[in-house]
Amino acid sequence: MMTAVNVAIVYYSSTGTVHTLAQAAAEGAEKAGAVVRLRKVRELAPPEAVNSNPAWAQHLKDTAGVQEASLDDLSWADAVLFGTPTRFGNVASQLKAFMDTAGGLWQQGGLAGRVFSAFCASGTAHGGQESTILALSNTFYHWGGIIVPPGYTDPIQFQTGNPYGTSHIAGTGAPTEEILTAARHQARRVVDTAAALKAGRQA
Repeated sequence: MMTAVNVAIVYYSSTGTVHTLAQAAAEGAEKAGAVVRLRKVRELAPPEAVNSNPAWAQHLKDTAGVQEASLDDLSWADAVLFGTPTRFGNVASQLKAFMDTAGGLWQQGGLAGRVFSAFCASGTAHGGQESTILALSNTFYHWGGIIVPPGYTDPIQFQTGNPYGTSHIAGTGAPTEEILTAARHQARRVVDTAAALKAGRQA
C-alpha cells in the first residue's frame, strides 16, 4: 500500500489557462492516491487592470470559490506543484509575492526536503516557458527542495516536448487533452516520488 501523500497545487491564473492546468494536475495527483489542496494565490493587480480585460475579470468571478493559498498549505504538503503564466520569461508577480512570504517557514527548515515541481503557460510559442520554470526552480533550490520534473518519463512527454514542466501556448486556445494528460502525468510522478521519500523516511 502506498504511503499517503499530501499535495498542494498552488497557482496564479489571470484568464484561466493555468487554472485549467492546475485542475488537471489535481486530477492526476488524486488518481495517484494523494490528498490534494488546489489553491490560487491572491490577485494583486488593480481592479482597473483586471476590468480592462473581460476574460481576466470573468475568470476572477468564475474562481471566486477557489480557496486562496496560505503558508499552512506549504507546511501541510509533502509535495507542491506551482503553476504560473510567464511574465517576460519570469514568474508572475502574484505567485512570486506569495512565495516571498515563506521566509519564516524557510528559516525554520519547514520547506527543506519537500518535493517541488512547476508548470506554466505563455501567450506565444517559446514565450519564456522554460525560463519561467527554471526561475521557479531557483526558489526551490534555496528552500532545500527536491525538484521533480516530468522529463521524458512517459510517451506523452515525447508529444508535448517540455521536460521541465507542463506548459501551454495560451494564444492557441484552451489546453488540449494532450497537454492535460501531460499535467496529470507530471503530478503523478510528483506523488510517486514524494510517497517513496516519505516511506523511506518512515522506515
